[in-house]
Amino acid sequence: QVQVVESGGGLVQAGGSLRLSCTASGSIFRMYVMGWYRQAPGKQRELVGTIGGGGSTNYADSVKGRFTISRDNAKNTVYLQMNSLKPEDTAVYYCTANKYWGQGTQVTVSS
Repeated sequence: QVQVVESGGGLVQAGGSLRLSCTASGSIFRMYVMGWYRQAPGKQRELVGTIGGGGSTNYADSVKGRFTISRDNAKNTVYLQMNSLKPEDTAVYYCTANKYWGQGTQVTVSS
């Protein structure tokens, strides 16, 4: 069982930045494909982006150029740097480690 814990959510004004962190247990963290998803009220959960063990990344079109995913394997941590935030980025953000999910962290962007 892998435990996944997100942190760093909060309230930010449009145009601002926020960094989410996610830690995952396990001695083979470096092999996990880590992902970030989000779910806005009344909408389906959607993929934000992923990062492979070697650092390769993929992003949803809606966040390309604004969000950056990185990882620190020594700390078992992955980050989601969110810049130029928009009200439509408001959602609960979830981190995944392979098939395991965190509990989510709320991000609210005010206009």
